[in-house]
Amino acid sequence: MVDNQTPKRTPRALETREQDARPKTWMPASTLPVPQEQEGYKFRWIRRSMLGQEDPTNVSKKRREGWEPVRSEDHPELSLYLDQNARTSGLVEVGGLILCKMPSEMVQQRNQYYAKATQQQADAVDNNFMRENDPRMPLYKEKNSKVTFGSGS
Repeated sequence: MVDNQTPKRTPRALETREQDARPKTWMPASTLPVPQEQEGYKFRWIRRSMLGQEDPTNVSKKRREGWEPVRSEDHPELSLYLDQNARTSGLVEVGGLILCKMPSEMVQQRNQYYAKATQQQADAVDNNFMRENDPRMPLYKEKNSKVTFGSGS
C-alpha cells in the first residue's frame, strides 16, 4: 500500500516571481513632498513667504478659513524635505510654503461655497449679455457650444 500523502503546496496564484515584476518607470520629482494621508483631513500648501518677503496676511487669512499648520513631529516622513533655515521651527515648511490641514467636511463646504459663487457670477454675466439680445437679430440662437476634432460635417 502506497501512502498518498503529498506535502501541501502553495497555490500558484499566490506565488510571485521577481522577474515578472515590472520595472519602475521614471517620473520627474514633484516640487513639494506629498504627506501621508490622514483619515478625515485634506492637506494643502500655504504660502508663508515669497522671494524672501514674509506674507503674514495670507497665512492669517488661511488660518481664519480653517487651515491648521502641520507640526513636523506629526509627519516624520517629511523631515528629509524640510528647510533647514525655516523661520518657524516645528512646522513643515518647504520653500516658503507651510503644510496645513483641514477637516474633509470643511473642505467640501468650502468647495461648495466657491462653486456656488462661481455659478452666480457666470449667471450674472450671461443675464447681462442676454439682456441686450433682440429676437429680430439674436446674438446666439442657443447657449451651448460644440467642439469637434478633425474633418467632419
